[in-house]
This record gives sequence, structure tokens and C-alpha cells, in this order.
Amino acid sequence: MAIKPKGWHSRGYLPHFDVRIAQFVTFRLYDSLPRSVLDRLNEEAEKGMFEKGSREFRIKIEEYLDAGIGNCILRDPEIATLVENALLFYDNKQYRLIAWVIMPNHLHILFTPFEGVSLSEIMKNLKG
Repeated sequence: MAIKPKGWHSRGYLPHFDVRIAQFVTFRLYDSLPRSVLDRLNEEAEKGMFEKGSREFRIKIEEYLDAGIGNCILRDPEIATLVENALLFYDNKQYRLIAWVIMPNHLHILFTPFEGVSLSEIMKNLKG
């Protein structure tokens, strides 16, 4: 049975766009944006320094994320290799891996899911 793409959908916290052409996914480590930093940005937004959810707000969040806050365990070549091996393990089984990059505190992957394999199934397997 073919799985029909859902288009835009959400589980209540982050919208997703499910298509069969390709999926771009970002994984961030738990400590890549400490709660204290996010609280400070929210306070600045409440003080009117910028609008919460605005482009400027998102840029500030990305600047903190790119600053390499946290343990950055993906900087360790052994751990990065484990992640890469997991990505490659499912290549040509559940998806066609197009590109990936592993950064110190996050990774990006671009892939095309195979017919009959849902995005949620792929994410469950990669995160497991």
C-alpha cells in the first residue's frame, strides 16, 4: 500500500511538510540551545526589542545555535562516524540519501523516502 504524503501537518509543536520528492531534516542536540538563552530572547521580545517569531528573532536563535553552545559531542570523530553510519545504513533501504552534513551540535540530511516508507518511520529508525 502506498503512503500518501500528508502535506503540511503538525503534532502540536513544529509543523512539517511531507512530500515524496525530498525531505530536509535537521537534528539538534538537546543542549544546543540552553533554556536560559531562549528565555533571554523571549524576554527581549517582550520588552519590544523585536517581535517574537519574527525573522530577527529566528536569526538570533540561529546565531546561538551556530555558536556551538553545549557539549557539541558531534565534534568527536567517533560519534560523528556513528551518526554517519546510521544514515548510510538506511540509504537504499528506506530512502535515497542525497546529502548530509554533521556539525558539532546538529546535523542536516536531505533524502527521498522510498514508496511505502513514511517520514515518521524513517525518523524513528534514525533516532533509535
